[in-house]
Amino acid sequence: MKNNILLIAFLCLTAIGFSQDVESKYDEKLAKSLNADERGMKPYVFCILKTGSNTTATAEEKTNLFKGHMDNIGKLAKEGKLVLAGPFMKNDRNYRGLYIFNVATVEEAKALVATDPAVKSNLLEAELTPWYGTAALMETLKIHEKLTKNKL
Repeated sequence: MKNNILLIAFLCLTAIGFSQDVESKYDEKLAKSLNADERGMKPYVFCILKTGSNTTATAEEKTNLFKGHMDNIGKLAKEGKLVLAGPFMKNDRNYRGLYIFNVATVEEAKALVATDPAVKSNLLEAELTPWYGTAALMETLKIHEKLTKNKL
């Protein structure tokens, strides 16, 4: 019993010591540049792309539409409107991909989704919802550029 009390006291004192050693690494300039709030977060709009209702597109049409889809992703990313995009792996939900838009409202995101040829043609269907996440996502594209060996 005495050993348990000593162990608990030791753990409490250690935890207090560690908590006092934690130093804030807050960078006000960076936080402001990324529009971060006091928690380092900001609003976005999350989009799940699902298989759409168009089942009659030919293989050639699909190829052209998906080329336009990829070109549009690049355009929106360069404009700073799209901070994350990527396909889902095979799944049983008909989920095809996701976007995270750097906008505060679903209405703004709807206007951006409307520029996607694969969505316009109903090959893909977009489901949008407000999302609150780390403002650090805004730095993702800069980092990704440093990781990409081959440009498609």
